[in-house]
Amino acid sequence: MNFVEELRWRGMLHQLMPGTEELIQKERVTAYVGIDPTADSLHIGHLCGVMMLRLFQHCGHKPLALIGGATGMIGDPSGKSQERNLLNEETLAHNINGIKKQLERFLDFNSDAPNAAELVNNYDWMKNYSFLEFVRDIGKHITVNYMMAKDSVQKRLNGEARDGLSFTEFSYQLLQGYDFLYLYKTKNCKLQMGGSDQWGNITTGSELIRRTLGPDNEVYALTCPLITKADGRKFGKTESGNIWLDAERTTPYEFYQFWLNVSDEEAARYIKIFTLLGREEVEALIAEHSLDPGRRQLQRRLGEEVTVMVHGREEYEKALAATEILFGKATKESLLKLDEKTLLAVFSGVPHFEVARAEAVGAKAVDLFAEKTQCFASKGEMRKLVQGGGVSLNKEKLSAFDKTITEEDLLDGKYLLVQRGKKNYYLITVK
Repeated sequence: MNFVEELRWRGMLHQLMPGTEELIQKERVTAYVGIDPTADSLHIGHLCGVMMLRLFQHCGHKPLALIGGATGMIGDPSGKSQERNLLNEETLAHNINGIKKQLERFLDFNSDAPNAAELVNNYDWMKNYSFLEFVRDIGKHITVNYMMAKDSVQKRLNGEARDGLSFTEFSYQLLQGYDFLYLYKTKNCKLQMGGSDQWGNITTGSELIRRTLGPDNEVYALTCPLITKADGRKFGKTESGNIWLDAERTTPYEFYQFWLNVSDEEAARYIKIFTLLGREEVEALIAEHSLDPGRRQLQRRLGEEVTVMVHGREEYEKALAATEILFGKATKESLLKLDEKTLLAVFSGVPHFEVARAEAVGAKAVDLFAEKTQCFASKGEMRKLVQGGGVSLNKEKLSAFDKTITEEDLLDGKYLLVQRGKKNYYLITVK
C-alpha cells in the first residue's frame, strides 16, 4: 500500500516535506516517532502517532518507537504554557517499561521480518555525552536565530507563559534534532514523524543532519494533525482526566464507553484514524450509520475495534456485557461477573448510598430502600412498584417488598444494586 495515500484518505496527513512520498514509494524506509515517558502508560492522545507507526509497518516499512528517556528529563515546550516537572531516572525507567508493554500490542517487535519494529531510548546515547562535547559537536551547527524562529519558542516568549522559557526547554529542539542525526547514522532512519506541533523540532533535526553531514544527506519529515473533538477541545480528555491505555488507570469499560459516546461526526473521523479497517468498509459503515444514526452502529464498531486492539477481545466482551447491564437486558449472572472496579465504573453516575452493615444485613428491603436510603420516596411507593413487578435487586425482580437482606445478597460482599423501573438505578455500599 501507498503509506502517504493511506494517511491522506484517513485524515492523518498534515505536513509533508517535499520528496517524502517519492522516497517511501521507492524503497523500504525506516522512520521514527518520539514518545515522552511522562507517565507509565500511554493515553489516547498518543494513539495517532502510534497508529502512524502501525500503518507504516503494515505498508512494509520499518518503524522505530523512540522513548525519550533523555528528553523526557527536560520536557518539550511545544504546545505547553509552562515547564514540566523533571523526572528522575528511577521514575523514567518504570515509565519506559510500562510504555514498551503497551506498544507491543500495536507493533511487531519480535519477528525476524526485515521491517520488525524496534524500541530505542535516547538516554542510551545521551547519558555519556558531556555538555561540553554536545555544545562543541552539535550546538555549533544550529544558530540561536534559527531556533528562536520556531513557533513553539515564539509562543512561549510572546506572553503565553508566565515564566518565559528556560534554557533547559530551549535546548529541547537541539536534543531532538540530535536524535534524528543519531538514528540516521546508526539505523539509516530517513524519516521522522509526529504531531503537527512537532514540525519545528523535526525540521531542526533535518537541518542538523544536512549541516553536520553535508547537503547530500537527504532526510524527510511528516506530521499528522492534532486530533480534537468536534467542539475543538483536546482529544482524549474527559472531566475526570485522560483516557489511558492502562486498564488500572482507565477500565476497559470506561475506555469502551469513551468511544461509544463520541458524536457521529467524531466517530466518522476516528474510525479512519484509530483502526486499520479498509476504505471500502469504512465508507460502507458510515453510509449504513447515516440511515439510522440512533442505533450508533458506527460508534459501536469503533469502540469494538479500538478496545480489542488495546485490551484484547476478552476485555472487550466484558466491557460490552457491562454496557448491557446498564442499558440492556442483563441477568444477575452477568452482574456477578463484574469485578469491583468495573461495577463502580458502570454505576458511577447513579445515586449512591452508604449504610452500616449492622443496619443492612437482616433488615427488610422496604426499610432499607425507603427509610435508611432514598431509593424510594416512601414505603407505600415501593410496595406498589414491587406489586407491579417494577423493582429489581441485583438484576432480579423483587417479589416481596419485605424481603430480608442477607449476606448472600451483597455483590463483592458489600454492594446492593436496586433498580426502579427500566432506567433508575441506585447503588448501596454496605460497610
